[in-house]
Amino acid sequence: MHPGRALLVALAALLLAAAPALASERHPTQGEMEGEIICPTCHTTLDQSDSPIAQRMKAFIARRIAAGDTRTQIENKLIATFGESVVARPSTHGFDLLAWLLPLAGILAGAVVLGVAAWGWTRRRPPPSAGGPPLDPELERRVDEELARFES
Repeated sequence: MHPGRALLVALAALLLAAAPALASERHPTQGEMEGEIICPTCHTTLDQSDSPIAQRMKAFIARRIAAGDTRTQIENKLIATFGESVVARPSTHGFDLLAWLLPLAGILAGAVVLGVAAWGWTRRRPPPSAGGPPLDPELERRVDEELARFES
C-alpha cells in the first residue's frame, strides 16, 4: 500500500474512533458513568456497589445527566465532593502518568520488535532459483518442441 494511502486510512480510523468518544463526553449514559466512578466506602465501581453512598451517587449522576451535564462536568462535581480517587482511571500528571505511557510504549516496542523480526526473516530466506537443476537434453528438446507447437 502506498504510504500516503496508509496514512489516510489510519487518519480515517482515528476519526471514526474519536466520534463515539466525543458523543460519550457530551451525552454520557448512566451505565458508562457507573462503570467509571468508584464508591468511596467499598472502593468498587458504582455498578458493582449497593452501599448507601453509591445509591446517592447513582441518583446524583442520573439527575446531572437529565440536566444535560457532560461527562467531565459530572466527574468534576464528584471529584470536588469526594476527591480524585472517585474516578476509576489514573490522573494524567505526575507518577500516575506512567499508567498511560507504559502501555503505549509497550505497544510501540512490540511493533518495532515485530517489524525488525519480519525484516530479518525476509532477508534470511534464499532467493528463488531462476532455473533449478538443468534438464536432461532429451527432455529439454521435447519441452522446446511443445512450446513451439503451442505458440503456433
